[in-house]
Amino acid sequence: MLFVRLLSCAGILLTLSLSVSAVEKYASSMLYPLGDHVARGVVKLVEDKGMIRITGEISGLKPGSLHGFHMHDFGDCSSPDGQTAGGHFNPEGHAHAGPKSAERHFGDFGNIEADKNGVARIDIVVPASVGLNRAYGRGLIVHADQDDEKTNPAGNAGPRIACGVVGVSQK
Repeated sequence: MLFVRLLSCAGILLTLSLSVSAVEKYASSMLYPLGDHVARGVVKLVEDKGMIRITGEISGLKPGSLHGFHMHDFGDCSSPDGQTAGGHFNPEGHAHAGPKSAERHFGDFGNIEADKNGVARIDIVVPASVGLNRAYGRGLIVHADQDDEKTNPAGNAGPRIACGVVGVSQK
């Protein structure tokens, strides 16, 4: 009887383990305007084969403009300037860089570009150095200016104009 109970518990743990790892591959965030800004959108993150693909659409941007786009430490968008989201998510302690750099903050996603209608369509692929499961509860920030992809700590990307919290998502 004890052996059956142990097997039953092991089966439940195995099922829970499989369910959690399947969920950890998908995340999303709704970004809302900060302060007087109007930028907003939806972003999805998918982890696959050691990479994270970030897709989505942000509207309300200045037509033809570039904007720094980063993951920040905290999923706290409560202040009008977005400072409650903290700095870039950087668990490995690297210097600020672009998304194609070998060493960078995990949260350095580079720039997004708005089209003539002020809409940025995002399709960025970055290494999943620490895994998507470490992104849940973090903040996604769109900055007012272009990220220079080199200046510490945040690439001179300017004020924060939109903020969202990364959460677990279905496909």
